[in-house]
Amino acid sequence: MIRRGIPALSLCGMPNLLIWGRNYYIHTCTSYRSVSLGRLQKPLRGSERMPQHARRYSPRLYDAIELAARAHHDQVRKGTEIPYVVHPLAVAGWLIRLECPEHTVIAALLHDVLEDTPVTVEEIRSHFGWEVAQLVVALSEPDKRAPWEDRKAHTIRYLGNQASDDVLLVALADKLDNIRAIREGLESDGATFWERFNRPREKQKWYYESLEAAFSTKVRREPALTLLSAFKDEVNKVFQKKEGAA
Repeated sequence: MIRRGIPALSLCGMPNLLIWGRNYYIHTCTSYRSVSLGRLQKPLRGSERMPQHARRYSPRLYDAIELAARAHHDQVRKGTEIPYVVHPLAVAGWLIRLECPEHTVIAALLHDVLEDTPVTVEEIRSHFGWEVAQLVVALSEPDKRAPWEDRKAHTIRYLGNQASDDVLLVALADKLDNIRAIREGLESDGATFWERFNRPREKQKWYYESLEAAFSTKVRREPALTLLSAFKDEVNKVFQKKEGAA
């Protein structure tokens, strides 16, 4: 990932991006078909379709959205022209719909900034506190220069043995959004979709099935159980069904 300086950008200058991101993660959470996600499929009432002020979350959440948008400026999702910031918005969206604590939602918005942007731990701490900063550190790979297999094995070991409940919650939402994107890519492009990745299908299968085992060992309560159920369902769809099948 090419690192660039973070351009100045105010919230008032990014309404279209935020509306797009908001619609994306609401679509992510409401269009899912699994019965295990009933809690994520609550239809919006008439009054809720109009713009409203946030009730559960503070202005810090919107500061985190702004930082994520600036930090991931000019980055796109692998093999697409979709702005990368759509992914952390979607991850945060899963947690918002499950009414998770604000610090976990903020960590979800910022979970990739240490790995892929010039943002530092100190910047996160100064704006959002140590609780969020420590979460983002825990969600980041310690050495992006290490071989893919080593990095993923570290993630699996950490999630299965050391991760806190908050880390598991954000990691589940992150991996759920990733595997869901893979499933949609296979449905649209077939087996050629795997060519976008640094490792082939069998390596990805090992990684996601190992993640499933690690999460299953540690997750014992809601709302993480809801996310785990959805993650298992997506892993099964991707790796047990023929690529490209609907």
